[in-house]
Amino acid sequence: MHHDFNQKIIDEFRARHGRLSGFFEGARLILLTTTGARTGTPHTTPVGYLPDGGGRILVIASAGGSPRHPDWYRNLLVHPEVTVESGVFTYRARAEALVGEERDRAFARAVETDPGWQAYQEKAGRMIPVVALHEIAQSGPPDIAADSPGEAIRLVHDVFRRELALIRAEMADGGTTLGAQLRVNCLTLCQGLHNHHTGEDTALFPFLADRHPHLAPTLERLRKEHTRISVLVAELRQAVSGEHPDPAAARAEVDRLTAELESHLTYEEEQLVAVLDAR
Repeated sequence: MHHDFNQKIIDEFRARHGRLSGFFEGARLILLTTTGARTGTPHTTPVGYLPDGGGRILVIASAGGSPRHPDWYRNLLVHPEVTVESGVFTYRARAEALVGEERDRAFARAVETDPGWQAYQEKAGRMIPVVALHEIAQSGPPDIAADSPGEAIRLVHDVFRRELALIRAEMADGGTTLGAQLRVNCLTLCQGLHNHHTGEDTALFPFLADRHPHLAPTLERLRKEHTRISVLVAELRQAVSGEHPDPAAARAEVDRLTAELESHLTYEEEQLVAVLDAR
């Protein structure tokens, strides 16, 4: 029954590029494929994750508060190289079980975001492991679950739209404080936007300019918008940094970035998707 439940989540996750309905709607979820510790066969499991910046994410081996570690955790202790599916991106990662103060700080951030993690800890009667998944750099373009370059652009854009929507909802629920994990979420988003726009400026836009000279005004506008967005990203970084950040100021910066970015993404899709998908 547990297998059937997980398989339904896996099927919907892949079919809808990471979007889920029902209980898991809006959740941060990945598909984690590990290699069986005894069998050597691949096993895929839906797991929640926390952004952590620096090219890694965190997953928590709670098993719903079970007294036993989940199978996927025991697998990665033996075979630490795993596959991560985000719904849009698929990549190889190196798993590292955090220890000592680093584990405790990461788990405290998770509990601050969702007290349910602490309930699992109390129920389990074991120290619940926290695992960092470090993306393994690869040559060439990223592995995106898209059938065309234009679809790839739309899917990547939707990642940023969804993350901003999650951050805004988390800020709305946060009251008068700005939790440590929420601050990490914002900083991870900022780094992701910087990386994406840098890639467009240095690779995609020169490629299009060379093959489609008529796009010069469009590409120039998009580059200027990148510069404007980079300023907003820097202001958001500043708003969530420091010892006691102001939640109201952070919310205002997220709202400004959301409005500017949505306009930018929509314009880019209108102008470039058809060109990219032209045969």
